[in-house]
Amino acid sequence: MILKNLSKCFADLKVLEDFHLEIKEKEITCILGPSGCGKSTLLNMISGITSPDQGEIVGKKEKIGYVFQEDRLLPWKTLEENIRMVKKTGHPSEIRDLIEKVGLKNFEKSYPHQLSGGMRQRCAIARAYHYQSEMLLMDEPFKSLDYDLRMNMVKMLQDLWTEWGNTVVFVTHEIDEALLLGNRIILLKKNPCTVDQVIEIKTPQSQRTLMDNDLLRAREIIIDGMTNKKKRKCHHEKSANDRINNGINDNLLCCLQ
Repeated sequence: MILKNLSKCFADLKVLEDFHLEIKEKEITCILGPSGCGKSTLLNMISGITSPDQGEIVGKKEKIGYVFQEDRLLPWKTLEENIRMVKKTGHPSEIRDLIEKVGLKNFEKSYPHQLSGGMRQRCAIARAYHYQSEMLLMDEPFKSLDYDLRMNMVKMLQDLWTEWGNTVVFVTHEIDEALLLGNRIILLKKNPCTVDQVIEIKTPQSQRTLMDNDLLRAREIIIDGMTNKKKRKCHHEKSANDRINNGINDNLLCCLQ
């Protein structure tokens, strides 16, 4: 799939401009960027929820799964029913096997209010995999979880992806999540959203630890990119403030004269 020269505005806010990105088949593409840079808008355009103002998506998938920041389970249905509802066909053993894979065995008949936040999100991911989509979009699915639980969820997703080998686009703020999951990490900048850097990691997901040399180098590149952007922003703000202060001083001088 190729996102080709996409642009999107909301009123006077230009979110994306001439945005270009290739999403490779059967890989996990992690999208990392600051808050408000347009990551969710990007996913919504890929899914068809939102249309770009300009540009096109080449090779768009017909069957797309979506896991949101919140689990979006139906409260009146059990865990098993929430998973089953996305696909009419399929043997019950498939659902039981999937429930076991995400670590929710013996909770099949539980309702969402009886489950923890992490368990509900595991159910949402199981539901997305039961749908058997060509592409899975994940919008900060572990955002509300603590660090240890996030790392457990990352391992679970690694195992599911290794088995299913589907195309995943994973949006996150967390560098560790991106390092452990992504075949490629797309570092974005904002105002408007554009691709700043593309980082490829060759080490297979199942063999990665955060202390691997490949991941340490990638972390350094990411942090350096983020730090430089902050420095550029601070320099821009300082220059703007200097211009304002100089203007104020000039005005004061005129008044004194």
